[in-house]
Amino acid sequence: MDEAPILTERVGDHVAVVTLNRPQARNAVDPALTRGLASALARTEADAAIRAVVLAGAPCGVFCAGADLKVVAAGRADDLWTPEGGFAGFVHARRAKPWIAAVDGPALAGGCEIALACDLIVAGEGSDFGLPEVRRGLIAAAGGLYRLPRALPRAVALEMILTGAPLDAPRAHALGLVNRVVPAGLAQEEAVALALTIAANAPLAVRESLAVARLASDADEAALKAASAAARARIQSSEDYREGPRAFVEKRPPRWTGR
Repeated sequence: MDEAPILTERVGDHVAVVTLNRPQARNAVDPALTRGLASALARTEADAAIRAVVLAGAPCGVFCAGADLKVVAAGRADDLWTPEGGFAGFVHARRAKPWIAAVDGPALAGGCEIALACDLIVAGEGSDFGLPEVRRGLIAAAGGLYRLPRALPRAVALEMILTGAPLDAPRAHALGLVNRVVPAGLAQEEAVALALTIAANAPLAVRESLAVARLASDADEAALKAASAAARARIQSSEDYREGPRAFVEKRPPRWTGR
């Protein structure tokens, strides 16, 4: 594989695949990968043609092992964070477009937090998710301590956080953490298929819907009602708002412009 720590490719016209590419280090996050992922995120956000992004790990049996502990042991943990994106330049970054984690193999520590920062997760059989930081005297400070209890029943999440024990893909799916479980090795293929389905929809409607849905865990009813009304007003002024019903009446596929 290419030695670049992040690879980006286009699938069709509207889907990008971003790959964590450090298979020799279990796709662990180092400073170069952090800079590369932050850059890939910025490029996909700026590209109007991209409507959905798949985040995968290079084949090595692990989606991502989290922070490269050699970097942490050398006292350079701060080099794995960016001011805008947080850990890996990603977990706290502002993103308007949906990201789908394609997890084939363990997603551990910061790797689990990267998956949790995505909007959807597709997992291969044999994958698992874990926050083992407490076993190393660390904490899951890249979002895991609050995103995991939002995504799972509280008791399950707390057990994972306090013991460091992982959760396998079938149980993660049963509990709602994972959207789809597929045979090992097929997570990226399935995630791309899901991304293509999303990308076939009106891009403005997808982004506005996603923005409101992301607020659901944090905002109260009044704030969510206001956000939904504002999103509806923006959509109603778009060409795509008129194109959707028109295409339905004319019995043809819609031609989305994103405007």
